[in-house]
Amino acid sequence: MKSILLLTTLLLTISLAACRTAPRNEDDRAALRSNAEAAINLAYRTDPTLAQAMGNAAGYAVFPTVGKGAFLVGGAFGRGVVFQNGVAIGFTTITQISAGATVGGQSYTQIIVFSTPEALQRFRSGNFTFNAQTSAVALHSGAGANARFSDGVAVFTMGEGGMMLEAAIGGQRFSFEPI
Repeated sequence: MKSILLLTTLLLTISLAACRTAPRNEDDRAALRSNAEAAINLAYRTDPTLAQAMGNAAGYAVFPTVGKGAFLVGGAFGRGVVFQNGVAIGFTTITQISAGATVGGQSYTQIIVFSTPEALQRFRSGNFTFNAQTSAVALHSGAGANARFSDGVAVFTMGEGGMMLEAAIGGQRFSFEPI
């Protein structure tokens, strides 16, 4: 019974948080932009080759912190900033629901790089999801130089903390709101 209550609370929290793409006030928007820029700087220090991959890209989305938790059924949520030519052009959210043998919790940073204007435009359409062939690459030295784009998109992650044991199916969904 306790796990059902915990799961219901988790899913309700994710649902309510996902109702709004951009932070509610300008202070929170500025904090999110600052956190996204700090995440980019950390990613560049982790992998200097990522700067070239992102510099040549049509755009990129940065989620400074994505929180993920589960007990059999799980979810994840995070807010981010979308950049084009190094300039913030909008806010975005990531939501994920998964089912399967999943236990634990973690937080991570996710950077999505769009190699073409068409890929960026698909993301900006507001209802972007990954296809089955897209996978995330753990960011480490040299990962940016060897980025494999699928349908014009490459995904990089950096772990922040926590631990998950996961054998699950689920997909990430994104929303976009222009600044």
